[in-house]
Amino acid sequence: MELFRFARDQEVVNVGGVKIGGQPGENPTALCGTIFYQGQGIVEDDKKGTFDEEAAAGLIERQMALSEETGNPAVLHIYSRTPEAFGRYLDFIEGLWSGPLILDSAEAGTRIAMAEIVSEIGLADRSIYNSIGLATTDREEEALDHCEVDSAILLAYNPADSTVEGTIKALEEGGAGRSGGLIDLAGRLGMNNLLIDPGVVPLGDGAGRSLRATVLAKARFGLPTGSGIHNAVSSWRWLRSKEGGTRLACDSASAGLEILAGGDFVLYGPIERSGEVFPVAAMADILVCEAVMDLEIRPAAGHPIGRLI
Repeated sequence: MELFRFARDQEVVNVGGVKIGGQPGENPTALCGTIFYQGQGIVEDDKKGTFDEEAAAGLIERQMALSEETGNPAVLHIYSRTPEAFGRYLDFIEGLWSGPLILDSAEAGTRIAMAEIVSEIGLADRSIYNSIGLATTDREEEALDHCEVDSAILLAYNPADSTVEGTIKALEEGGAGRSGGLIDLAGRLGMNNLLIDPGVVPLGDGAGRSLRATVLAKARFGLPTGSGIHNAVSSWRWLRSKEGGTRLACDSASAGLEILAGGDFVLYGPIERSGEVFPVAAMADILVCEAVMDLEIRPAAGHPIGRLI
């Protein structure tokens, strides 16, 4: 690999009209803001799915506006505690959001229900299942094999081996009692659009390895790769004692680090942070684009370099 250019051809996936992947400097980084997450102030009852609709609409519209202004595609990362809540969230965003959706929950049963619901109402082609990993259950596999969702994030965190090599092993061979790599598993489940997330551990516990894993995974597999690198920052004990502006600055800066490591998408956390994250990502994308101009890599239409320079 030459700095900022991978020797292996880089795959570009298209989910809901958004292209993710390619060589650094080619497609702008997709930014995924989370809404209805646990503890979000706008959520009134996370089991029933009641929330402040005006505030939610404002957050979604702000992310959309920033995406249009900068050229960085936006993805709506929906977290739901229950299937009932997810149904309410989907009813709300209909007509408000037409882009890609990430389906996420801490409960496998809810994730399954989310995949089944979007398949039933015709939103499967816009949905990304989060995630397929070493802990994916047999029940999840069966459900994914029978639903229409064909895009998924492969969470390559290997609890038995948290090294970069362990991440690659999870993708190629499996681990933690699972035989067979995650890439092969996703293929058997009918997933055509694969996004790799190496997983992020707390700062001080090896968080930097996720950046190296991003580079290595793209070099090895040619698949779009990214992470929720902000989780490393939010777990930094020293930073918790600092004022809000300082914490937000570090959190937003982490998105730029992921992009400089070759990341194609960033799970940037709470959608409230879109105002800080989108400018950071656009700046990083422009810098990378300028860095590869003499490597015969040209930016796609709508790239931040064409909108903001």
